[in-house]
Amino acid sequence: MLALAGDHGLGPESAGALHALLQGLSAEQDPPTTVTSPEEALDGHLADSLSGLEVESLAGAPAIADVGAGAGFPGLALAAALPNSSVDLIEATTRKCTVIRRLGEAAGLTNFRAVPVRAEEWAAGEGAGAYDAVTARAVGPLGVLVEYAAPLLRAGGVLVAWKGRRDQAGESAALGAATIVGLEAVEIRKVTPFTGARDRHLHVYRKVVATPARFPRRAGMARKRPLA
Repeated sequence: MLALAGDHGLGPESAGALHALLQGLSAEQDPPTTVTSPEEALDGHLADSLSGLEVESLAGAPAIADVGAGAGFPGLALAAALPNSSVDLIEATTRKCTVIRRLGEAAGLTNFRAVPVRAEEWAAGEGAGAYDAVTARAVGPLGVLVEYAAPLLRAGGVLVAWKGRRDQAGESAALGAATIVGLEAVEIRKVTPFTGARDRHLHVYRKVVATPARFPRRAGMARKRPLA
């Protein structure tokens, strides 16, 4: 059904859901992304999203939060690939959440939720310490993502952040922020999700100590006043 499903050892049910996800995105009347054709989305959305499965802690995570889910990637692709995991797609824009729900339903997925709230607000309530993994793709600077993820993660949980070219200043700032919020850097893994892909990296952090009670900060503060 999809060659990339075989590449990741996924079964026919997952392959079928991924195929339906591509078709649903192609037919979507209000897509919050310019990459919608099945040919482009196969690489640009699905293959890129599924590269996260190279991180064992994400591939085996029972509960995942996708922060800043946008058009639904990587969250919906992970929900399709990991039918025994639950995936919450955290997206503050209600319109985008509506599209995420349509795409997930078109793919026959039952293990996801589209949550129309900011990550900081979710982490202050139901999402506090609720996840084994947090994902973020094309959302913001690493230091900001580290701060978003920490209060959402259980002890030992991981943040997996999709990034392009290495950025020494951004990585240094993220290390400083991680120390403050209870995470540590685990690895920066170079991936090639599809032929011709360049400068794709997965940045992995693990929660090693409890996040201080002052987190999450008020919505917007992570960007306005970075920790490092």
